[in-house]
Amino acid sequence: MQAEDMEVPIINNLNDNGDRQRPKGKDVFKEQQKESESSMESPNLEFEYGDTDALTAELSELYSYTEEPEFALNRDYFEEDFRSHARDRRWIELTVEEQRSYVMRLLDALEVTDRDKRLKVARAILYLAQGVFDDCDTEVDVLHWSRHNVFLLYDMGIFTALLELLSMEIDNNQACSSAVRKPAISLADSTELRVLLSIMYLIVETIRVQTEDDRPEWRASREVFKNELGSPLYNGEPFALLLFTMVTKFCSMNAPHFPMKKVLLLLWKTILFTVGGFQELQEMKVRGRERLNLPPLPEDSIKVVRAMRAASPPASAMELIEQQQQQKRGRRSRRPLVKQDSLDTYNERDPFKNDDARDEEEDPEDTDSGIEGEVDPLDRDVIIQPPPPPPPLRPPTERVNFPKGLPWAPKVREKDIEHFLETSRNKFIGFTLGNDTDTLVGLPRPIHESVKTLKQHKYVSIAEVQIKKEDELQQCPMSLGEEEVAETPTEMLYLGMLPNLSQYVIALLKLLLAAAPTSKAKTDSINILADVLPEEMPITVLQSMKLGIDVNRHKEIIVKAISALLLLLLKHFKLNHIYQFEIVSQHLVFANCIPLILKFFNQNIMSYISAKNSICVLDFPHCVVHEMPELTAESLEAGDSNQFCWRNLFSCINLLRILNKLTKWKHSRTMMLVVFKSAPILKRALKVKQAMMQLYVLKLLKIQTKYLGRQWRKSNMKTMSAIYQKVRHRLNDDWAYGNDIDARPWDFQAEECALRESIEKFNSRRYDRNKNGDFVPVDNCLQSVLGQRVELPEDFHYSYEMWLEREVFSQPIQWEGLLQNP
Repeated sequence: MQAEDMEVPIINNLNDNGDRQRPKGKDVFKEQQKESESSMESPNLEFEYGDTDALTAELSELYSYTEEPEFALNRDYFEEDFRSHARDRRWIELTVEEQRSYVMRLLDALEVTDRDKRLKVARAILYLAQGVFDDCDTEVDVLHWSRHNVFLLYDMGIFTALLELLSMEIDNNQACSSAVRKPAISLADSTELRVLLSIMYLIVETIRVQTEDDRPEWRASREVFKNELGSPLYNGEPFALLLFTMVTKFCSMNAPHFPMKKVLLLLWKTILFTVGGFQELQEMKVRGRERLNLPPLPEDSIKVVRAMRAASPPASAMELIEQQQQQKRGRRSRRPLVKQDSLDTYNERDPFKNDDARDEEEDPEDTDSGIEGEVDPLDRDVIIQPPPPPPPLRPPTERVNFPKGLPWAPKVREKDIEHFLETSRNKFIGFTLGNDTDTLVGLPRPIHESVKTLKQHKYVSIAEVQIKKEDELQQCPMSLGEEEVAETPTEMLYLGMLPNLSQYVIALLKLLLAAAPTSKAKTDSINILADVLPEEMPITVLQSMKLGIDVNRHKEIIVKAISALLLLLLKHFKLNHIYQFEIVSQHLVFANCIPLILKFFNQNIMSYISAKNSICVLDFPHCVVHEMPELTAESLEAGDSNQFCWRNLFSCINLLRILNKLTKWKHSRTMMLVVFKSAPILKRALKVKQAMMQLYVLKLLKIQTKYLGRQWRKSNMKTMSAIYQKVRHRLNDDWAYGNDIDARPWDFQAEECALRESIEKFNSRRYDRNKNGDFVPVDNCLQSVLGQRVELPEDFHYSYEMWLEREVFSQPIQWEGLLQNP
């Protein structure tokens, strides 16, 4: 599978100025006006970013609403079998030993050859993992017994038995071929796989989450299970590789019945469990810097982001038009133009003050920060008029609110200092000293002070140390010897993924494309709804509404799992070794990940984040404990009462972080953002009043600001101010006023080829089993060479005499040839 096979999502509804083309008509105007009003009133979102959502939410997302009748089926199969084992007793009344003996009986029954009997036993085990909900009165009881049963099932070896059954189902060619021939796939085609994956997901997710009241033996089991999942114990590779194989097999259309949502959720949680979440990653980063004798991190990025406040979003085009019209109506006489600098000092309000009620008279800067870029030149004098003077009784401190401090400590790279000194030496002395950053002879005093300030904020990353060490190993392979590589879970995962890495990346992006809300249904696209569509399609309006919600929810969960999985892989590979990160990044870029993410954001992002694609009464464990109320069209339309959808906001932040990772310090990829006209798309995402999401949008805008032109910067001063306040500063970065943008050519191919060459050298040196073939010592001793045992084939002694006759006796030997000089 080549990267060209991946569909390129073209963003085709933008004009040459990067502005969104708007259809004409009264209905469209009203719709935009409504959208504009809703954006003005968008509240601050009380969202806390983390590795995952709450446990109940993560468990409920495993099941689609179409699977709801199967809860009762699991219970019936369990009770049918349990009644013959313990008459007139309930599971929660048994002692631990009695429970263990019953689980052992189920384990034996899993090995029967009859497929239907195996499925019944697997459903009974799933009912145990779900928390024997028929014996429970509250959701807390269900979660308590689910946790108890999951640790019991793991200790009895259920996971290993399920793994063997899962491998059998994956290799079941009969099921695959019948699914390929079917015109429509439904839930019934993946029953066995769904049951097995559900049990395994419940085991992984429940053991992964650590609670304060865990028993000591549970804590020990957690560490053992974590090591097992990350080690190559399952067919010589980590468990995650088996799930990656399922993903690629599904995307190649060889197994269209695989329940992809469950596979992706299990894959994400397995990798999250084995390599660790964002908090563990931060701790590993701190320990890694200590090992390399690097100074500690200037701040904890997780804490800084959590402490940030959201900024008010920039004004939309509709707001600009309304404000212009109001100003025209209220204008009595034409006022003279005022210089922009005096405007900034005269009435610059703090753009980051969280005013939910926006006052147009007090916020004139909104008029020059339109989302669509330039404003009509005929109305320019209206926009930059000075506002009326403030009331004399109002103190000036209320008008001017400057931020008290920047959240991030500024950073400077070593090459930035070298570049600064090279420029200064050329200017004042006329020659350079290469990479020497210590010699300041002949430079004026202000340059000395500048270099001192730059060195105070110099930051050396782990990646820079790794690149430098790799260059040394490439140059001196003999003298430096073998590199000691720690067998960490991340290293073993990379080693397993490396042979088929491009296939895994392309498959994940194909699934992301199919699940994106902006994607159009196509006949040749993969069908990701195999584990949500019922056997009988809905016949009533209510059933259709319920299925529509289920399908949208299903797609949102797939986007959530893939975005979190890709971000985890990128962050952990970057910490483990920079070139492992670079190869995954390059595969993503070649598979059109950048335009795909931009296409994802090219929608009404506020609607996506506030989507109500959930039915609370059908969520697990609520639906198995409480009486089911009668569903109506009104109750389905109302949805839940949450201000936003956690998973959708989580997905958006993850995708923005992935885009940042791909483009950071990569000139050619940054230019891709400019070419794909990402600025208006990203600027619309600033309407979401959530600090972390705004931070990553502003980072993406910052790296391309110098290429968007002076007029864009002038028309988007509020966005520029937000970048200044929220994004980390690089002391000699000219992001806000870059003028030499034509000096650097955009040669995408050359940059990527140079990077690929470094990656291949790294992989060849570190992972090639046939490496250093030229440096193998040669044995020159005749006795030892003749004394070596040579493995001969079994039939050699039959043909030995014929070989002697043909190769030795029949060949004339010219002995005198040895006496002649060569």
